[in-house]
Amino acid sequence: MAAAMKIALLAVAAMAVLSTASAATYNVGEPAGDWGFGINYGSWASSKQFIPGDSIVFKYSPQAHDVLEVSKADYDSCSVASPMTTLNTGNDVVSLPATGTRYFICGFTGHCTAGMKVAIDVVSASSPSTPSSPAPASGPSASNSPPPPSPSAATSVRVTAGLGLVVLLAGLVA
Repeated sequence: MAAAMKIALLAVAAMAVLSTASAATYNVGEPAGDWGFGINYGSWASSKQFIPGDSIVFKYSPQAHDVLEVSKADYDSCSVASPMTTLNTGNDVVSLPATGTRYFICGFTGHCTAGMKVAIDVVSASSPSTPSSPAPASGPSASNSPPPPSPSAATSVRVTAGLGLVVLLAGLVA
C-alpha cells in the first residue's frame, strides 16, 4: 500500500514539474535581433513551435517602435485603428495561454508595411514537433533574410527537463 501511494505521489509531482518545465520564452526575432527592421518575422515564427504556456518577449526602443495585438484583418491590412492591446515598454512579455493564432504589428507609421508584423501560431503540446507552416513574409526584409535559425534553446530546455525528470523518477521508484 505504501509503495502504491509513493508511486501515485511521484506521478502527480511529475505532472506538475513537466507542465512547468515545458513552458518556454522566446525573444521575438532572436538571434538576429530585437523587434525592428531587417528581420523576416514570418521565417522566424515558422522556425518555432509555440505551445500553450509559452511566452514571447518583444524587445525594442519605445521611442522607435511599439507592439499592437490586432485581428487577422488588421494584420493583413496593417491597420492600427482598433488594436486589442497596445504594448510600449520596450520589454513586453506576452503570455500564450491557449491554442490559436495571435497577430502583432508595429503601430508606428509605415513600420508594419515595411515588415514589422508577426503571426504567432500556438499549437497543442501534443502536435507533431515540427514547426508550423510559415506565416506569410512581408516587406523588403523577406527576400534578404538568412535562412531561419534552428529551434531556440527553449525547445532544448523542454526536452532536457523532461528527460531529467524521467531519470529522477526511475531512480526514486527503484
